[in-house]
Formats: sequence, structure tokens, C-alpha cells
Amino acid sequence: QYSPDNVAGADGVNDPTEITFPGCSCLTSSCVVDACSCLCHGENYNSLCLRPTDKEEEYARPVFECNAMCQCSESCQNRVVQRGLQFRLEVFKTEKKGWGLRTLEFIAKGRFVCEYAGEVLGFDEARRRMQAQTSKDSNYIIVVREHLHSGQVMETFVDPTYIGNIGRFLNHSCEPNLFMVPVRVDSMVPKLALFAAADISAGEELSYDYSGRFHNLSITNREQKSLEDDNSLRKPCYCGSRTCASFLPWDSSLFSTP
Repeated sequence: QYSPDNVAGADGVNDPTEITFPGCSCLTSSCVVDACSCLCHGENYNSLCLRPTDKEEEYARPVFECNAMCQCSESCQNRVVQRGLQFRLEVFKTEKKGWGLRTLEFIAKGRFVCEYAGEVLGFDEARRRMQAQTSKDSNYIIVVREHLHSGQVMETFVDPTYIGNIGRFLNHSCEPNLFMVPVRVDSMVPKLALFAAADISAGEELSYDYSGRFHNLSITNREQKSLEDDNSLRKPCYCGSRTCASFLPWDSSLFSTP
């Protein structure tokens, strides 16, 4: 079933449609930093493009868009991801990777491309679905971990297997042209937004790194050892990039007891 937005999972733990943010009181057509409560972490976009971090190796900063409770106009420059798909994309059959997704028009670096939408699950339901899969099943469940300043880790589980959008057809690449950023609009349940990492030409396949390492630190020795131990369970990578790791990223956390 196609859905352009996240929906509540069968377990009902998270409702992504619930509005819990109060919204800003800006009466201007477009909000500005220092005057808008939604921009307390700084300006998010510049001419529809996600503003880059100051340093290439930095983690992504929090992104909060203006929401349904805000008094600014629908044309506010801090409303990008919530406007949905703006480019013509095409699902196509790849040679080795099954279905893939490509763009039919040029996409400039920093532009929002699409969301990875599906059922938003709690940990227990995500683990149950993951453990029920066989080696022949395709896995669409994504786990996004955000590290808070307090040291806590916020986890989001999205599964587009049964209900989702075109984001489910995106393939992995070890040198991707998209990167994922959790963007919050109406509540703390994020939209998993994919932005262009570079200028993308018409006809080019769209991809992102399933491990989420685009702006993150390099892999640690402990993680490398864990990956080597799990090689028997991992699937081969056919991205064809110069730095291909030979296997798709693997996260065993949903197979272990919490």
C-alpha cells in the first residue's frame, strides 16, 4: 500500500500524525533566525537546499521545520520536507540489485529528494518482524539512532514493507549521492528525509548508505570485528563503487535480547 508519509505501525507505539509541538508565533511570510522558535538551532535551508554543516566530519544538527500550529505562511522557507516530492523519479529494474530508483531530472546538491516513509514501529515489533524474516526475504526495516547531548540514544524504526513510499526502492551505495537526515515537523517522531549529497544528473540512480555514515565518524575497530563475525549473515553489495565494502551494512541489534 502506497503512502507518501509515515503511518502508525501495527503496534500503535508511535503515532507520526500526532501534533505535539506548539508552533511559532511568527506573523511574517517566512521565519527568520533569532525570531522563530522553530529555528533555535539555526537556519535549516537556503533556497530550498539544506545548509551544510560547518565541517565535513561533523554530525548532522537537529532540523525542526515549522508545523501545522505555526502562524507563518505555507510559503515559509522553513517548510521543505513537509511539501513532499518535488522531482520526477522513476522505479526501474537494475541488473543485479532488483528494483532501483532514479531521477528523470537534474537535482542540485542539498535539495530534498524524497522521504523514507513507512510504518513507525516500537522496538519489540521491529525485532519481531526482523526475526520472522528468512534469508530470501528483502529487509526494508531501517533503524535510525540519534545521539543526544545528554548521552541518551533516541531510536526510530521505520518499515515500508507493507505500507510505504518510493523510498523503499532506494539501493545502498558505499559512495552514495543521497544522505539521510531526521527532520521533525509536528512532533518528535522524525521524517527520514533524503537530501542530495552532490549535483545529480538526469537518469542517475539514487542511493544512500544504509549504515548512515555519510557525515559520521569512520568505523571503529569494535564495529569492524562485529561485522566480520556476522559475515555469514550478510548480503553481498553490488554498488560497484571504488570503495565498495563487498557486503551490505549489517545491524544485529534487532536479533539480540535487549
